[in-house]
Amino acid sequence: QVQLVESGGGSVQAGGSLKLSCQASGYRPLCRYDMKWYRQAPGKEREFVATIDRGGRLTYADSVKGRFTVSQDNAKNTMYLQMNSLSPQDTATYYCVTRRGGTWSGCLPEQDYWGQGTQVTVSS
Repeated sequence: QVQLVESGGGSVQAGGSLKLSCQASGYRPLCRYDMKWYRQAPGKEREFVATIDRGGRLTYADSVKGRFTVSQDNAKNTMYLQMNSLSPQDTATYYCVTRRGGTWSGCLPEQDYWGQGTQVTVSS
């Protein structure tokens, strides 16, 4: 069973930085796992933040482009989110997600796994 453990959240003042980590375990061999970050602010819907696939292709939400950087260490099955120039609008619970896929039957159907979330609070 895939498990995701997030860390690195906390409280920071506007303009500050934080780095989130998400370590995955329980991956099946031969499967592809693409990792994403989502966030959810109080009273708002969950929104996409960034994604990195196993080939290293990056995609960002417009709201974080130029400020956030996603990276991964495939050997450690760990994804990172470096967040710079934080603003109060970035306050949210940040979730790590990994999507299992691939061509081998043991990798199907595609399935998403979610971490427990880590809180990021940015004060003005």
